[in-house]
Amino acid sequence: MRPCHYTITRSEVHYHTQQRLEQHLHLPDYSSKCTRSVLVAVVLAAAARLSSLFATCARLARAPSAETVRKAVLATLPPQAELARRLNQALGADLPRALKRRRQRLAIDLTLVPYHGQPSADEREIYRGQPRDGTSHFHAYATAYVIRHGQRFTVALTPVTQDEPLANVVRRLLQQASRVGVKPQLLLLDRGFCSVGVIRYLQAARYPFLMPIPFRGRKLSHPKGPSGTQAFRLWRRSGWSRYTLTETGGRTATVGICVKCRNYRGQWQRHGRQVLVYAYWGFEPPSCEWVQQTYRQRFAIETSYRQMQQARIRTCSRSPLVRLFLIGVALLLRNVWVWLHYEVLSTPRRGGRRVNLERLRFETVLVWLLHVVEETFGVCDAVGSERALPTPLTTPSQ
Repeated sequence: MRPCHYTITRSEVHYHTQQRLEQHLHLPDYSSKCTRSVLVAVVLAAAARLSSLFATCARLARAPSAETVRKAVLATLPPQAELARRLNQALGADLPRALKRRRQRLAIDLTLVPYHGQPSADEREIYRGQPRDGTSHFHAYATAYVIRHGQRFTVALTPVTQDEPLANVVRRLLQQASRVGVKPQLLLLDRGFCSVGVIRYLQAARYPFLMPIPFRGRKLSHPKGPSGTQAFRLWRRSGWSRYTLTETGGRTATVGICVKCRNYRGQWQRHGRQVLVYAYWGFEPPSCEWVQQTYRQRFAIETSYRQMQQARIRTCSRSPLVRLFLIGVALLLRNVWVWLHYEVLSTPRRGGRRVNLERLRFETVLVWLLHVVEETFGVCDAVGSERALPTPLTTPSQ
């Protein structure tokens, strides 16, 4: 490995991150003591501590009160559509130029944040889904990630409401990605987007796509035999086919089908053959193995969501505006971490730069941000009490 000639400090990382938030969110000063810079610093500290704004203000000695920060967030945030636009601008600020020179593979997914409260103003704010973490109510967000040499940049974020057509969600994500200069070569979508509306939109817009197709119809154990996409589970060899999806209103969409058959290969308590069925359109796959390996790149998006959870500020607010802001901050912090590795910490070499993830972990970036804020505002390490601690006993001599 080449010797390192430069040093990246926590102050520089904090300055870059704070500047990204201030330049693109354009939050006004709430008061003379709770300025835009102070508010952003408290938000970064809360994200780094993985706690609430209330707990963070209680820990910082010279920070504004928790009530002041709460009022500042509610008073300075723009409407939801404008906030989403500004967050997407911030997400696209650090994208490398190489991502904009040619078309890229984009992964689109839906993430659900469990919610146990009541809607703030409209029932459609709450997304209903399969029960998880003790609830079937969620705040839903769709994201688009660009995949290049193992680096995953978030290029688009949008909130999703109940009963909203997924075709509209995909359209917004692709429009936002286009605004920051990223154009899709191939879309890798989750099986939840496999619907007639989404497929017809992508075909009309001429976007090639690849996604798993859910199994629907009569099951294998049915007396009349399987029907619909369940019939593909009878295949014992990989191959190609075509399938037409039909929705309730009668609209149809036809896609190519790739069936990949393989063994479970020692997966925990699973034996026999595994049948993977993919729907594709707009390109000709070279082989079934290529289809499986290409779609596997989308699984890395789950790692991105786990890292987002490591920086998502906890809140009990009902406001979807506040929750969108906190999700956007978490994704921005992860984008900064990816940018540092791609542009600053990577090693130049012939054929492409080498990314050294061991040089700076995401948890280390969060700790750095927290330390800078604590040095600025001080830390309150004492708490008031009505009683004093009992006199400690002396340690007996050895």
